[in-house]
This record gives sequence, structure tokens and C-alpha cells, in this order.
Amino acid sequence: MLRAAAGADQPGPTRRQSSASATPEGAEPSATSFVEGIYAPYKDKNGNGNLLDTDTAVKRYFEPKLATLIIKDRNKAAKRGDISTLDMDPFIDAQDWDISAFDVAVRDTGADKATATVSFENLGKPTTVVLDLVKLREGWRIADINWGRKPTLRGLFAKR
Repeated sequence: MLRAAAGADQPGPTRRQSSASATPEGAEPSATSFVEGIYAPYKDKNGNGNLLDTDTAVKRYFEPKLATLIIKDRNKAAKRGDISTLDMDPFIDAQDWDISAFDVAVRDTGADKATATVSFENLGKPTTVVLDLVKLREGWRIADINWGRKPTLRGLFAKR
């Protein structure tokens, strides 16, 4: 079972210590709010993070093409009785966590695109995760994740 966990849209980097951020009712969430919403559940070490165990959950966080790759891979692995390619939590680059705070920096990279750099200490290990974001009609979604090593999340599925 996969778990996952959260930037403003102004040009240049925006840094915020993650906290519960409210978006006015009816207002569209910013890229920062989207990312903070992903990581907020990880502050509770006894929580579940964000489960990626349903198609709906995967589509909530990832842009359609990447979501399709993740879902197809998961379904094929289940048919084989095997573990899917994504055998860890992509948001924290680990399976377990003990995280108390996140630093989120979001930078616009083009029309309806942004990059979020999320830094935190997990189980005593400094970790940085970079999310490539794209804004769709449904809101912000992740186009790729880079953990500072090859391959990226999208690259994991390109190899298959």
C-alpha cells in the first residue's frame, strides 16, 4: 500500500514552513497550498500519509499520463501477484517516516507550470524532493518527482 504526503504562484521562489493553510472557500488553491496539502499528513508519525491505493487517489495527485502509468503498473503487478514498480512512498522517498516540519519552496517555471522543492528531515536523514507541477482544469497535479537520483518517478515507468 502506498502512502503519500504538503508555494505560491508568484514568480521566483516562495518559501514557507509547512502549516495548515486555508484557501478561501471557492478560491483556487495555489501550487504552494497543493504541495503543503500533500505533506501535511506526514507530520503525524502514526498517520497514514496519503494512500495511493485507488485510481482516484492517484489521479488526485498526478497528471493524467503519469497517473495512467502508475495505475497500469499497479494493476499488472497485482495480476502477477507481484509488487508494483512504485514500492515506496514517492512523496517522501521512503516507506516509513518521522517528520515534524517541511520547508516548501515553489518557483514558477512557465505558464501553468511550477517546481516545488520540499526539504525535511526523515528519521534523522535530510531529504529533498523536487516536484514538477502542472496546472490543469482540476487544479495542480504532479508531472514528475525527482529524488536527487536517477531515475525520476516518470523514469521508473519508462524503464518498464
